[in-house]
Amino acid sequence: MKYTSTRNNTNEFTFEKVFIKGLSDEGGLFVPKDLKKFSDEDLKKFAKLDYNNLATEIIFQFSGSFITKEKLHQLIIKSYKKFREKNIVKIIDIEGIKLLELFHGPTLAFKDIAMQFIGNLYEYYLEKNNHKINIIVATSGDTGAAAIDAIKGKKNINIFVLHPQNKISSVQRKIMTTVDENNVFNIAVDGNFDDCQNIVKQMFSDLDFSKSINMSGVNSINWARIIAQSVYYFYTYFKLGKETISFSVPTGNFGDVFAGYLAKKMGLPIDKLIVATNDNDILHRAISKGDYISKEVKETFSPSMDIQLASNFERLIYYINDSDSQKTSEIMKKVKKNSYKIEKNNLDIIQKDFLSESCNEKETLDIIKKNYKENNIILDPHTAVGVGAAKKLSFNDCVVLSTAHPCKFPDATKKAINVHEKLPKELRHVLDKDENFQVLKNNTEDVKNFIKSKI
Repeated sequence: MKYTSTRNNTNEFTFEKVFIKGLSDEGGLFVPKDLKKFSDEDLKKFAKLDYNNLATEIIFQFSGSFITKEKLHQLIIKSYKKFREKNIVKIIDIEGIKLLELFHGPTLAFKDIAMQFIGNLYEYYLEKNNHKINIIVATSGDTGAAAIDAIKGKKNINIFVLHPQNKISSVQRKIMTTVDENNVFNIAVDGNFDDCQNIVKQMFSDLDFSKSINMSGVNSINWARIIAQSVYYFYTYFKLGKETISFSVPTGNFGDVFAGYLAKKMGLPIDKLIVATNDNDILHRAISKGDYISKEVKETFSPSMDIQLASNFERLIYYINDSDSQKTSEIMKKVKKNSYKIEKNNLDIIQKDFLSESCNEKETLDIIKKNYKENNIILDPHTAVGVGAAKKLSFNDCVVLSTAHPCKFPDATKKAINVHEKLPKELRHVLDKDENFQVLKNNTEDVKNFIKSKI
């Protein structure tokens, strides 16, 4: 399979180049030139597979000659050995809605499912090519922890994680900053997540800098993460045995829900993908009204969604504009100037696949309270937003992606139900362990200088 860029589709790239670079030189995101659509016979065959074998079949469609199918399968098995669920994910029922629990990995968030795989894929690449690389990643809370766990201690690879200072939960931060490995560096940026993400993008776009440090990225813009996350959409569909299926996805950066869109484009019979947002509702406004104008970021109980510029939305813009990279590039200039409104014909196309809703802080806490009282289940605030969006849209027969363990958000659960969900015993040590991170200004040059001083 060959890949191209959303902002220049005259170029072609291999999976290896796409995986290592993360972002194209002109700032675009990588997408396949031609996407395989699975037949009904393919889906019948896949329905019989366990999670590891299903992941092998789906991911292998994208990896080309980069890795053999046998070696890929070995990497996938290795990636999910530390998960607390035998089948990687778990489906439970609450009042007709199905919760797809994706947080049974080592850092208690759905990001582990892609990150553990990516960490092993990097190791395979470095051994194969005898290279050294530096991973730079921005996090709104969970991505950084998952990336650190996947990369820590590995040879020939460093990881630098940028998080917004004082804008993620203390547990989210401590899972990252208490890791004591020579190849792990945490940076607290005096700004919000969008600032962190912008710094990372600017470093990618500075070709002299990015090439000099062999820079790579594992944010949700990395295509390898998207394909790894698409697997659980297929797995859930097969487990539930429905003719069609809909998903409600709590999302900030549009990566997880785009993985569902990819699964649909590959032939999975998904009806609707519900984009569930908190008070930072730019995606809800975009999908419901075409309003993609960013506002000031609000701090909420669901910090992983405290985002105003959803990076992966660019891929959707590319597809709804008939894979026109010039038009996509022009639109992204408008996005940068905060002046982009989605045209009516494009909005109609989006709404064939997507619905959206938002939940404010009170609604989120009320949902946590209601489910604890009626179902004896503690929802993390992001999952609560997913449940709330489905309920508001009267999608009672759908799957809500449960993206994180509630113990990562003690302030939300204490406020809602006066209960602290305990961390699993494997992670309780982070509460008392010393933290190690560098606080830097919201300045790309400062971050660059810090990185250069450490490699």
